Order: sequence, then structure tokens, then C-alpha cells
Amino acid sequence: MPRNDKMEKVKAKKHLGQHFLTDENIAKKIADTLQLDGYEIVLEIGPGMGVLTKYLLEKNIETYVIEIDTESVEYLNAHYPKLHGKIISKDFLKYNLNEIFLGKPFALIGNYPYNISSQIVFKCLEMRNQIPEFSGMFQKEVAERICEKKGSKIYGILSVLAQAFYEVEYLFTVHENVFNPPPKVKSGVMRMKRKENFQLPCNEKLFFTVVKTAFNQRRKTLRNSLKSLIISDNLKEDSIFALRPEQLSVEQFIELTQKIEANAV
Repeated sequence: MPRNDKMEKVKAKKHLGQHFLTDENIAKKIADTLQLDGYEIVLEIGPGMGVLTKYLLEKNIETYVIEIDTESVEYLNAHYPKLHGKIISKDFLKYNLNEIFLGKPFALIGNYPYNISSQIVFKCLEMRNQIPEFSGMFQKEVAERICEKKGSKIYGILSVLAQAFYEVEYLFTVHENVFNPPPKVKSGVMRMKRKENFQLPCNEKLFFTVVKTAFNQRRKTLRNSLKSLIISDNLKEDSIFALRPEQLSVEQFIELTQKIEANAV
């Protein structure tokens, strides 16, 4: 398709949580968060008009984008010839990426739509065997929550699950005035780099269940919040069950899962 400079810019759609980044310097900084180690493919989620994409296309890596908004897809096709055949016009949360990637490792990056950013992280965790690196921009409080340590009110399910498999790092804050339209909140850029050994020494499915169940009643002690997991009375006397979930580190959640596994009745 020939380049069409007259094509109008895409209008941000509220129902898709679109806020288009307008600052080129920040776009380049986000693209540069990827360390390009352990994969040859990067997938950008929600590229919009390609402000971040153009800097990814400069790198020595194969760039794909996934975009649910058909208007943005048309714009990208018109303006970025290098992307031809690499624009996936699908919903990231529902689409089976291995129809294209066939099990190969890939990194994820994006200026993520705020309304689905947590779900994007959960899908990344589900596909952790294939995703060595994940970076990009979130609502600031979501990025902070993912990177938070135990003992804080914002430490929660996402913090523990992300940090169990990845080294997480909050990189920098982005202000509202560099978007069109400006969001009501600040944004934060963070990176997750998968641990060299990311297999947990416990049943991983049970680990997810323990973390989610504990934080779903975060004000209660684990003795009360984990009742549904059929834990023996003997194990409930263990001092760890007197704690609330935000008091446990990732390592302690792994230990807790091991104890529940060993004491299955």
C-alpha cells in the first residue's frame, strides 16, 4: 500500500482506553528499555499510530504489532511499509499468539491500555515460558504495584506472581501532558526480565491459587483466608498462618505452598 500522508490521524477511542503518546523522546526511551537478550521477536501491544513502533523498527529485531482498533491498523499499514504482514488485527487477550509465533520466544512491549493492563500482565505470566522480557508503560499505580515489596498496602497478587518469575524494575514516571487525550493519572514505565531459573520449587498451579485466595481477603490472617484449601488443623498451627498476605515475601509464599502441598489431607 502506498504511503498516504493525507490520511487523517486516528482519533483516540475511550472504550479502548486509548491515550496516544505524543512525546518522541519518551517513546524512544520506552523502546530502549528492551535489552534484546534471548529472543529475536518483539510484539508491541496497542501501537496506535506507531509512535513507539518506529523506534522498535530501527532495532535489530523482528517487530510485530497487535492492534484491536481497525482504524489504527489502516493507519499503520499506510505509514509503516516495514510492518506489512506483521500487523495482527486481533484482541491480544483472546488471540492465540502461537498461530504466528509457533512457540518461539518473544518480548512484549507497549503503551498499554489502562483498562486492561493487569490482564495483559496475567497473560504474560501464563505465557512465561515464551516471554523472556516484558516492558512498557502502565498507569503509575499499576507499575508501582507490580514492583512493590512486602509490607505495603499496594503489595498484592500482581506483585507476588510477577516477582516469582521475573526480576521487576520501575524505571521512570511519565506525566499526563505528553498524551492526547491526557489521562487523569500519571504513568509509569517498568521492565520485567525473566529469572534464569523461573521454575518454582513447588506446584505452580497451587502457588497461583494460594496467592490469589490469600489476597482476595487481604485483611484476614492466612488461617482464615485459606480455609477453602482444606488445610489440616496441625498445619494451621504453623506461625505463618497468623500472618496477613501482605506480610509475606515471594519466598515465603513459595514456602507456604510447599507446606500446603506436603500436608494435603
